[in-house]
Amino acid sequence: MGEIVAGIVANPASGQDIRRLVTQASAVPAEEKARMVRRLLAAFAVTGVERVLLSSDLGGISAAVLRDLGQEPRPDVELCDHGPLTGTALDTANAVHRMVDAGAGVIVCLGGDGTARVAAKACGDVPLLAVSTGTNNAFPQAREATVAGLAAGMIATGQVDVDLVTQRVSILEVVTKNRREIALVDVAVSMSKHVGAKAVWDPSALTELYCTFAEPDGIGLSSIAGQLCPSPRSSAEGVALQLGPVDTAAYVVQAPIAPGLVRPVGVRGWGVLRPGVRVDLAAGGGVIAVDGERELELMNGEGAYVELRPDGPWCVDVRAVMAEAATQGLLRRTSERGPRVC
Repeated sequence: MGEIVAGIVANPASGQDIRRLVTQASAVPAEEKARMVRRLLAAFAVTGVERVLLSSDLGGISAAVLRDLGQEPRPDVELCDHGPLTGTALDTANAVHRMVDAGAGVIVCLGGDGTARVAAKACGDVPLLAVSTGTNNAFPQAREATVAGLAAGMIATGQVDVDLVTQRVSILEVVTKNRREIALVDVAVSMSKHVGAKAVWDPSALTELYCTFAEPDGIGLSSIAGQLCPSPRSSAEGVALQLGPVDTAAYVVQAPIAPGLVRPVGVRGWGVLRPGVRVDLAAGGGVIAVDGERELELMNGEGAYVELRPDGPWCVDVRAVMAEAATQGLLRRTSERGPRVC
């Protein structure tokens, strides 16, 4: 068996978008993200990970990690610093590609929905564990970094069967004349003419919404569907909603669009979104948002479609990993005195 490698991507920009100004969203500063990385490293050391590739950044995370590594047991840490940094999502994509090429057995991503989406596009079949540090965190789940590191480490070292503790998630693919994008959570059509500030916090301009899953306790645009027609992450099918003005809609949902921001959203109707079925978007001249961020501007009359696909990233189920570890006794040993029955 070769060297056991894991990757960590920590986005310094996650949690820093305009929603922090227009909502009550919290921010995870670079110092805390660096501490989270160090907790991941401590857990990796326990599980036997030998080498960790860490993304370089312009926000001070990687510098703080290297400055304060200390003398405690840890894997060797190497920065993914080949090539100039741009301060954009391209840095995340490039780092993940390098981790995959280096043989990483797992990649941990610290960020929000946008960071996870970029990492998912680049990670291929390498299992992805997304830990929330963004403004909206519908896809990444809140996990203590130490526990996430233990779970990821046991994946990288092969101590647990990856087939038992990972799940291939669905994605939404949006196709326009000149571009393809994916979404891990939702695709929304807006009557806005320009991308502007990317983050979506005002649902009044939205006309269509498509979700891979919709949880009742979710945050962001998928929470609209979560309160009306919930669909679990484990389902192969998604949901499609037609949105409209509150005063003429069949239903009005009070949806948590962002932290501290609950808005009434008019829903004209909804239905099941089936895998492999292309749905034409009525978005000519508007903007398409993916995972809560406006990305695609369409010219007047320009067409686009969305398709639910089952071939998204392999995602780590932390709870399943830790349950398997408990079953196998991976994190315990019998003392010299032997077991004692309580």
